[in-house]
Amino acid sequence: MSLTVYRRAHFNAAHRLFKDGWSDEKNYEVFGKCSNPNYHGHNYELEVGVTGDVDPETGFVIDLSLLKAIIKEEVETPFDHKNLNVEVPEFMELNPTVENIAIVIWKKLSERLNEKYQITVKLYETPRNFVVYTG
Repeated sequence: MSLTVYRRAHFNAAHRLFKDGWSDEKNYEVFGKCSNPNYHGHNYELEVGVTGDVDPETGFVIDLSLLKAIIKEEVETPFDHKNLNVEVPEFMELNPTVENIAIVIWKKLSERLNEKYQITVKLYETPRNFVVYTG
């Protein structure tokens, strides 16, 4: 029997959306106020779904305490209260859009979880703006 379990997490981070080589005016035209040269922040809400078969011995798809620890190590600790552009290696060359952040999170988690699982990352940048990435 296959089903999906979810774990929620939260982190606060600053970023700037911009393309190096573009003028501030061009960046503002494309990215709006998110291109502020002094950065801006979000309270990100993360939902990680893990789909797999229920283990007949434990009754778990995955031990949620293990998933909690992996999310803390791979997402919360390296991203929380950080400037993504400056302090997080993955975004020093990659524009930290909500789309790219979700993809990076998915990759980090998929490297830690057994390949038998399907992973879904739902990342809210604001209460009304979010992305879902499934690999």
